[in-house]
Amino acid sequence: MKIAHLAWESLHSVRVGGLATVVSKLAEETAKRGHEVHIFTRWTEGYPEYEYINGVNYHRCKFNPGSNILEMCRNMSKAMVSSLQETERYRGRFDIIHGHDWHVVDALNDLKQMGRKIVITFHSTEYGRNGGRFGDWWEFGEISGKEWYGGYIADRITTVSNAMKNEISWLYKIPTEKIDVIPNAVEPREYQMQVDPGRIKEKYGIHPLAPTVGFLGRMTYQKGPDLLMEAIPRVLANRWDVKFIFAGDGDARMYLERRAHELGVAHATRFLGFIPFWAHLELLNTCDIICIPSRNEPFGIVLLEAWATGRPVVATEVGGLGENIENFVDGVKVYVNPDSVAWGINYLVNNPGEMKRISAGALEKVKKFNWRSTMEALANTYQKVMG
Repeated sequence: MKIAHLAWESLHSVRVGGLATVVSKLAEETAKRGHEVHIFTRWTEGYPEYEYINGVNYHRCKFNPGSNILEMCRNMSKAMVSSLQETERYRGRFDIIHGHDWHVVDALNDLKQMGRKIVITFHSTEYGRNGGRFGDWWEFGEISGKEWYGGYIADRITTVSNAMKNEISWLYKIPTEKIDVIPNAVEPREYQMQVDPGRIKEKYGIHPLAPTVGFLGRMTYQKGPDLLMEAIPRVLANRWDVKFIFAGDGDARMYLERRAHELGVAHATRFLGFIPFWAHLELLNTCDIICIPSRNEPFGIVLLEAWATGRPVVATEVGGLGENIENFVDGVKVYVNPDSVAWGINYLVNNPGEMKRISAGALEKVKKFNWRSTMEALANTYQKVMG
């Protein structure tokens, strides 16, 4: 089977968040099973327009970024369709076009008009990225409209959790029988590193023995870094030497850095900004606790990454997080407020034995999210589309 993935990010082009990891790994695992797989994505400085990586053909498309996110994605979609058609001239017709999120819906529409078989994966929604709230600004309406239309024209839809399936069915009136739930997956060995946690902590000005809480993700309202920030004084009141690493970038970063000073906790926080994947792996293997305080989370790939490295997780009981975590077995679930987030962190900090037990539970739980199961489910979706 010849499969084309359309995505605005990947591990080997522009990387924004967890979508990049999922798209690249999904393509690699599909290629391992004997299929010809291509990813059409954005070009970025320093990369060639075509590259063959880990069994996957990467086509990095150049285009005019325009003046706003909608214009950028329209131009990107045109470039993707052009590149895909050019590729088909010498590689043959693709059997499946698999798009990821709203950014590529214009491309999916053009290809649908050409009679192509379309699968779209909803990794999140604009409603969810807004923290489970509707917005009254023009981009919200435009992006939500594209999400609805992508679901309408697709032959089949996949989501990463039952929570996400219910969300898009409710938001866009999509029949549930058109939606397949295919959870994300990881290969734990790819995340486990032999590191000296004390040395890594020292690199960031943290005492080697200081309990360290990591937030690894985008600094946005959806991901809830502000909830963790507001929880920090309550954690420090319980144990003074706990440190907090915020690794990621986003529109909330400047506010969070200022807020750390206002709360008098700047000494306990480290803001790293956007970090390369190897540094992300270092932190996963260094932090004592991973905190995922999202207001809305369709799945949360960082949950699997933390489990793969045996890290105890404190996470809000929303979406895929609440669906997948078994409380006090492989993680600690908390409410979407700073007091509850602080309680969860303090519970683990005060109980090293519980941390060890939950860590063991995490390593066991992650085995359920394996590529064999995910690829079987995806193959079933493709077969439904192919008839």
